[in-house]
Amino acid sequence: MNKNDERYGIAKLLPALPTLVTLSSLFCGFYSMIQSALAASGDEVHLTKAAMAIFFAMIFDGLDGRVARLTRTQSAFGVQIDSLADLVSFGAAPALLVYEWALAPIGIFGIIAAFLFLACGALRLARFNVLADKQKENEQGSLHYFIGLPIPAPAGLLALLVLVHQQEPGAVVHDSTGVAACVVVLAYLMVSNVRYRNFKHVPKVPLTWALSLTLALAFSVLALVTSFWFMVLSVLAAYTVMGPTEELLLFKHRRECNDDDTLSDIQSMQMTDSGRNKEKLEP
Repeated sequence: MNKNDERYGIAKLLPALPTLVTLSSLFCGFYSMIQSALAASGDEVHLTKAAMAIFFAMIFDGLDGRVARLTRTQSAFGVQIDSLADLVSFGAAPALLVYEWALAPIGIFGIIAAFLFLACGALRLARFNVLADKQKENEQGSLHYFIGLPIPAPAGLLALLVLVHQQEPGAVVHDSTGVAACVVVLAYLMVSNVRYRNFKHVPKVPLTWALSLTLALAFSVLALVTSFWFMVLSVLAAYTVMGPTEELLLFKHRRECNDDDTLSDIQSMQMTDSGRNKEKLEP
């Protein structure tokens, strides 16, 4: 076999790499569900394993898109398999985990809260795919904002809550109702119209770099003072709160921008209609 044949064989394998990474994320979600089911026997070590599996699923989920871009193998198939894997790893797996961890004592209300998380996760993924298709039709790049909380964030938040809680020996959840309320809020944020920043489009200016460095140092100190898991939990919690906070503080400005965009769209439509009318009047 010559070098050209070897290169051809490697080129044929490249499209499979992102899919393999995505399937790794799917496996982590599946493994998490098995561990959550085993936790029903009373051994809470399984809860820790289930939460860890979701955390690793987040890592694989963050890698598959980058692998696809590096190998230039992005495809519609990759988008669909990624969404299906996300529904299992970040929808079904954390819903089952949080139910076994804290929601089971409140009966049917715990089941409803866990199902709401799963259902809203599915709706969030479906809406994201629709918006992504519209972007391709309009030949636009990726959005500067996500509409609704991206599903890996609340899944990771619930998994890290379990991990941090399990670090305490003999830890018992005393407020199942509070956990249920937290789950419902996260489910709502996924399907809401709250905008969350897409950090792929953070402006590369000195102020941004200085702020990023400051935050990195602050979270590093937090990790040293507390624990790594508590630090990651704080990061995800800050991101979750950032969306509604920006909506409240910048609501008036964004509404004015939306009104300006709507006015410009109306004016452009009127100009187009007037142009068509002139064409009809011309002999």
